[in-house]
Amino acid sequence: MSPISSPSPEATSATARALPDGYDANRNAKADIQAALATAAKEHREVLIDFGANWCPDCKVLDAMFHSAQVEPLLQKDYVVVAVDVGEFDHNIDLASKYVDLQTSGIPALVVLQPDGTLRTATNDGSFANAQTMDASQVSAFLTRWAPGGNQ
Repeated sequence: MSPISSPSPEATSATARALPDGYDANRNAKADIQAALATAAKEHREVLIDFGANWCPDCKVLDAMFHSAQVEPLLQKDYVVVAVDVGEFDHNIDLASKYVDLQTSGIPALVVLQPDGTLRTATNDGSFANAQTMDASQVSAFLTRWAPGGNQ
């Protein structure tokens, strides 16, 4: 993983922030979600929670797509992104169960929340559990659909 360089002067706006890079088991996911909700409310964006794990090949593929030229601008514009580590389905499971059924969703599982914490959608159908078979246009379509003011 490459180090993050300092943002250029034109990239210092509130919407230009680094996306999570993988899943950090040491982070306080509940606090991260609360902070994301506060930021989303100030910036009129949605919160995108990405439940996954670093051992998961599909999670790694989705993470790479999140950093792609086609997907990253959508995330920066419309979402505050939180990556939540679920370990071997033994970490942050109580938190995940508030939003998504990991039994049916698999990982990665995506959840979109409104800034007030209202659940907009969760990928309980496992639609991202096979991220290796997806392309950036499919991820972009999901993000566009659930963006603030999107056509769900």
